[in-house]
Amino acid sequence: MDAADYRLQVFINCPFDRAYRKLFYAIVFAVTDCGYFARSALEVSDAGEPRLAKIFKIISECGLGVHDISRTELDPVSRLPRFNMPLELGMFLGAKEFGDPGQRSKICLVLDRSPHRYEKFCSDIKGCDISSHRRNPETAIHSVRNFLRDAQPRVSIPGGKIIYRRYTKFLKALPLLCKGIGLRAEDLRFNEYVTFVAKWLKQEAEPV
Repeated sequence: MDAADYRLQVFINCPFDRAYRKLFYAIVFAVTDCGYFARSALEVSDAGEPRLAKIFKIISECGLGVHDISRTELDPVSRLPRFNMPLELGMFLGAKEFGDPGQRSKICLVLDRSPHRYEKFCSDIKGCDISSHRRNPETAIHSVRNFLRDAQPRVSIPGGKIIYRRYTKFLKALPLLCKGIGLRAEDLRFNEYVTFVAKWLKQEAEPV
């Protein structure tokens, strides 16, 4: 992968459950609408490859990362905290700190649900680019857009309001798109969703 492609690959580290889906879909849409490529551990289904190995490989291929640590909280059943997202953030930061020059050029956005909440459980990341989405897809889109805009100063990308307007229009079209392949929107795999977003933006999104 050449340097230009590397700087357009965005590793998305976030929860994958239904409760988070609206935010996940909004983040992936914003990344794509800004001209970048959304990457996730969900993109590979290979039972023969350990999950950590998959994540390490994807991280190594991405110059940028969006890490949502808002769900670092006690599980209602186990009463233990969920630490997958901080772990993957640490893997990304480790690659940046100890990798080759390409890896050391990584930059990332850290999302949480409210300002300064992260200081209570992960204070070592103070000083990183941290933004609060308040569990609101529109706010998340604005945060991701601004982060990606700064990552490529010479590239013109849509404003957050335009991206959110496109996103709401896309969501209305999504059930019909899914029906065309015999699926419900809630059953889409990550790669299918990314493909739908990219195709819809190419065909339907109004010009800036």
